[in-house]
Amino acid sequence: MPTPGKPKILVVDDEPDTVELIQLTLSTAGYDIHTAMSAVEAMNCLEDEDFDLLLLDVMMPEVSGFDMVTHLHEKQKDIPPVVFLTARVTQADRSQGEDLGAAAYLTKPAKRGDLLDVVKKIVGR
Repeated sequence: MPTPGKPKILVVDDEPDTVELIQLTLSTAGYDIHTAMSAVEAMNCLEDEDFDLLLLDVMMPEVSGFDMVTHLHEKQKDIPPVVFLTARVTQADRSQGEDLGAAAYLTKPAKRGDLLDVVKKIVGR
């Protein structure tokens, strides 16, 4: 599913400042960044476009990141790798992310270098 050229990443978070910081960090590193402010908006984006990576917050209104991934697995077989980026730090949360097939689980605030290392490991650049 990789796209030619820049790897395309969908960043999903309901905090505008977080989205802006992640977008700046990853676009400066050479990634094609798209954003969604909710899980519902992200699911619509995923219907219309293919992405190389989904960078997803867990705690969002209406539909959580965990619920979104569960829904995507039920709806379609082939979803992009998922990296959860969240303030939820318990082992139970990490385990739930792993059970959902997350490629990585980062806690906020993630260090710029850690975020870039994880993204590079998963999609390259």
